[in-house]
Amino acid sequence: MHKPATPWATGSTILVKFGGNAMSVDAEEALFTQVALLRAAGVRIVLVHGGGPQIDADLAAAGITTERIDGQRVTTAETLAITERVLCDEINPRLVADLQAFGVPAVGMSGKDDGMLTCDRRLPESLGYVGTVRAVAPQAILAHIAANVVPVIAPLGIAADFSTAYNINADEAAGAIAAGIAADALILITNVDRVRRDENDPTSGIEHMSADEALAFADSAACRSSMKPKVRAAAMAVREGVSRAHITSVTDLSADDYATNGTTIA
Repeated sequence: MHKPATPWATGSTILVKFGGNAMSVDAEEALFTQVALLRAAGVRIVLVHGGGPQIDADLAAAGITTERIDGQRVTTAETLAITERVLCDEINPRLVADLQAFGVPAVGMSGKDDGMLTCDRRLPESLGYVGTVRAVAPQAILAHIAANVVPVIAPLGIAADFSTAYNINADEAAGAIAAGIAADALILITNVDRVRRDENDPTSGIEHMSADEALAFADSAACRSSMKPKVRAAAMAVREGVSRAHITSVTDLSADDYATNGTTIA
């Protein structure tokens, strides 16, 4: 069977993080069409999803005010329970079913399954049950990739002693997993076209940064709070061996000029 041309080499592994703010019906259909095309071309795909807006909506419905510290949601025990339900019982199985409707074999997973993402509690402790990834156990992901099945992963983690689950920023989870499975590329799909030097100036988009430049930018006042974890996750993934990372709103992953879209960190 003829395999369609793509900018990715046959046998390469691409980790795609699909953000909660980018999860429109049209964007999902466009992305899943591309996943099907890439899989037909022999490209292996791993999908990590977010769910921030949906979690906020369910928290509001439960009468819980969403509080954030430096862009991170404060996660109480009650908030964690709702977060787990939304991510693992609602968003994850829906994405798996939608991928299967596009003819893509997929399996739902969570970073807390079998210690896939071992976490430490993120400081300050007032964040509550928010984790930062300590280690990645990639065996289950790699097994699904080898079977030509797309893993769809919810961004949760587990304490080293398995005493509690942790909520993880989805960008951080995606970057850690990309490095852990030695992915060839990390793609962070969001609702803005590329990283901007000035968030209010669409003409200030950044086309390319090195990992060091990206980390410095993420720590600067110019990087808006919602973009900081994306830039930092992309930079850390590249530092840990991922060949390149893209931050973009473009879902046409098979386009020949894909690498010219968004911001590339390499």
